[in-house]
Order: sequence, then structure tokens, then C-alpha cells
Amino acid sequence: MAQITKDTIVGDILDIDETTVPIFLGIGMHCLGCPASRGETIEQACEVHGVDVDELVAKINEHIADK
Repeated sequence: MAQITKDTIVGDILDIDETTVPIFLGIGMHCLGCPASRGETIEQACEVHGVDVDELVAKINEHIADK
């Protein structure tokens, strides 16, 4: 299982597990097809969308682990 950190690239997470898309949509990140958004780290995405990076990383890791 992949361990996601705040430095993990959003596009890499989507490649690892495409079922994480609703998590990103839930924080307002609706531009997942945009090359710029796919190239950002989780931390950068959280800064732009005003989301706590540690909470999002935990949520994504929990989602992936539950599969």
C-alpha cells in the first residue's frame, strides 16, 4: 500500500487510486483534469483550497487502507 504524505503529488494519488477523486472534489478541487492541479503536492492543493493538510492526508490514507 502506498503511504501518502503532504509532499505526494495529486496526480500520483489519482494514479494510485482513482476512487480518491470524490475526496478532492469534496474540498473544492474540481479541476483534477488540469495539468497544473495534477502536478501540485497535497500541501499546495490544501493551501489553495483552505484545507488542513494533515486532515486530508489522514483521510486519503484511511480511504486507501480500507480498500
